[in-house]
Amino acid sequence: MTDKEIIALFDYTLLKADTSGKDIERICAEAMQYGFAAVAVNPYYVALAAKCLKGSPVAVCSAVGFPTGAHITEVKLLEAERAIEHGATEVDMIINIGALKTGDYDYVKKEIFEFCSLAKGRAISKLVLEACLLTDDEKRAVCEMAVECGADFVKTSTGFQPGGATVSDIRLMKEVVGDFCLVKASGGIKDLAAVKALVDAGARRIGLSVAVPIAKSILENYGE
Repeated sequence: MTDKEIIALFDYTLLKADTSGKDIERICAEAMQYGFAAVAVNPYYVALAAKCLKGSPVAVCSAVGFPTGAHITEVKLLEAERAIEHGATEVDMIINIGALKTGDYDYVKKEIFEFCSLAKGRAISKLVLEACLLTDDEKRAVCEMAVECGADFVKTSTGFQPGGATVSDIRLMKEVVGDFCLVKASGGIKDLAAVKALVDAGARRIGLSVAVPIAKSILENYGE
């Protein structure tokens, strides 16, 4: 995969609490300009992003259960349902990290199954592990659940915890999910070198708040 082709893997992310409507309009325009895969926004802004991106190939991705994953399942499912109704074609749900840490794997798996079932045929489903908070065994367990429940992606991080995407986590996740689902790297990715290392490790989406400067640096190397 060339550097230029990597640009099409970018999910341009803006999830800060003080994000304004003008900010959403800006990132949507930039996403169309550079040919990113998606913009990732909070649920409140899904309808606006869908309006801005109407007719373009750029997807609208909504965060669900953001940023802790500690919402009860019914709330997450309602949030996902409303996001899809408002125009989201991708939904990124943070797993219930606390339940996983407590050892309630049945709860975690049931929630994942219900979320993936709701999204199936309507939106791409991504499960956010928040890998920096999990042991390797916990990461493997969630990835196995993702495969069993039919998730489209497993994703490393929200970007709101101290740790973000690492090459070792991408390799571990890819090893478990194989070709049954894809892997998204997100959190703390700052430059092209990091992006390329994560793609080489198996990532097929890259969540970035700095998508534009990285895309610009790639295109400059191509004389564009």
